[in-house]
Amino acid sequence: MSRLLVDADAIRALADILTETGLTEIEIAEKDNRIRVARAAAPQVHAVPAAPVAAAPVAAPAAAPADPAKHPGAVTSPMVGVAYLAPDPGSPPFVTEGQSVAAGQTLMLIEAMKTFNQIRAPRAGTLTRLLVASGDPVEFGEALAIIE
Repeated sequence: MSRLLVDADAIRALADILTETGLTEIEIAEKDNRIRVARAAAPQVHAVPAAPVAAAPVAAPAAAPADPAKHPGAVTSPMVGVAYLAPDPGSPPFVTEGQSVAAGQTLMLIEAMKTFNQIRAPRAGTLTRLLVASGDPVEFGEALAIIE
């Protein structure tokens, strides 16, 4: 007769170890048999008492800053990665604020999955703002620079 693959006592023992230690996952292996027990981590809630605060008059800003990604001259990130403004740490940056740029000119690099991807100017104009610093993590769709 074939050996029973599921050992209920071993599973119970592993579950007890999870409870005692606060672990969320444990696995044991013996020859060709492997038992893994996992549980979802309990959500942690932190209660913070609210301190009474007197309402102070707040002056509304004259114009709220717009989302840079919605600017018509925004250059957005095509991927998630890390932005680099120069080809290597000792070199000058590809571009600087106030500089005229040509369509297709390299503005920066984004490293994603150990590959450096050139981010090129989609149009000619003046680079009015760099919105990231070298080494900053960037998200897909995040505004990197403004060209006007």
